[in-house]
Amino acid sequence: MPPFDPQRIRADFPILDQQINGKPLVYLDNAATSHTPQQVIDASAAYYTKTNSNIHRGAHKLAREATLAHEAARSTISKHLNSKHEHEIIFTSGTTDGINLVSNTLSLSGKITAGDAVIISGLEHHSNIVPWQMLCERTGAELKIIPVLENGTLDIDHYHSLLDERVKIVAVSHVSNALGTINPVHEIIHAAREHGALVLLDGAQAAPHLKIDVQELDCDFYVFSGHKVYGPTGIGVLYGKENILTELPPWRGGGEMIKEVTFKHTTYNDLPFKYEAGTPDIEGAIALAAAIDYMNAIGMENIAAHEHNLQQRATKALMEIEGIRIFGTATEKAAVISFLIGDIHHYDLGTLMDQMGVALRTGHHCCQPLMARFNITGTARASFAAYNTNEEVDIFIEAIKKSARMLS
Repeated sequence: MPPFDPQRIRADFPILDQQINGKPLVYLDNAATSHTPQQVIDASAAYYTKTNSNIHRGAHKLAREATLAHEAARSTISKHLNSKHEHEIIFTSGTTDGINLVSNTLSLSGKITAGDAVIISGLEHHSNIVPWQMLCERTGAELKIIPVLENGTLDIDHYHSLLDERVKIVAVSHVSNALGTINPVHEIIHAAREHGALVLLDGAQAAPHLKIDVQELDCDFYVFSGHKVYGPTGIGVLYGKENILTELPPWRGGGEMIKEVTFKHTTYNDLPFKYEAGTPDIEGAIALAAAIDYMNAIGMENIAAHEHNLQQRATKALMEIEGIRIFGTATEKAAVISFLIGDIHHYDLGTLMDQMGVALRTGHHCCQPLMARFNITGTARASFAAYNTNEEVDIFIEAIKKSARMLS
């Protein structure tokens, strides 16, 4: 493996070689969507120019090749997550789709009913709040919330007090999208196990930064999205333990998820196809596997170490700016910095930064309950990726200082 070189990595991303308002693009909105390297773009183009065909049912050469490529992608992701079986990998449209699949099948199966409870945390993205609210509304179950402490970490003592025999599932983010907090998921899972509860981890923000081993974690479900890991939009992954996925009913009906259909009765297909009704995003799965290969070629540990250094450099410089407030100061953090400066509105700050070529995310980051916890409407958020550089951090800091002077 060659030494880590962000400049060499940047050369793989054609979108970064452009100017915004006459300034070189400094893209620090990676927690929303990371960019796509040429290797992944090539994998996508190769599918449509050489292989495009529907999968699994065709007898002709293109159908066979498309099927092999699609299932090879499943194998790549299985190895990346260290799942015990390849058929524990379900392709979805993204993290949101995976969480909805789990919440709906749990209620359809009758595994969560009136009087039961579901635990989520105050750090969650709306995608890991609303599906569980909807489940509780359907079933009469209770939604319990793990509070967030002032430093942006979870109140784990309170979490333990929420656990009892009524809790059927604990669904928490592995990493907070708004604050970057890395949650103590091993402790969360172990405690849930002691009470017989299932655990779903929202890995949308962890998958780009951390090496994930689902067997070592011993979670029941793990979900993430392709567009956060240098892959395409519209594709994602749900990992689920074989015994649980086998027991749960299908969610969507249609082609591929069946074995035999009559007007009187339908028998359902085996894993993973039971949960993949209709023509899948074949190109998306293949391109996602190419993105996973790309990250592994760099090395997940190398990516994490580089991003940590960028975050530390940026945090140190930001703390020297008068009026700065950083939200989320956990010791264990991913490469996300969420902040405000004095009374400057986050949207005004982000708009002015854009004029200087720096792309930030502003707003509530689909975490309105978390923003309410800190009595704010939103923050400006800088989030880093493997292709960001120290020089970009310095440009970001100078743009922040200039913006603060202009808006104060």
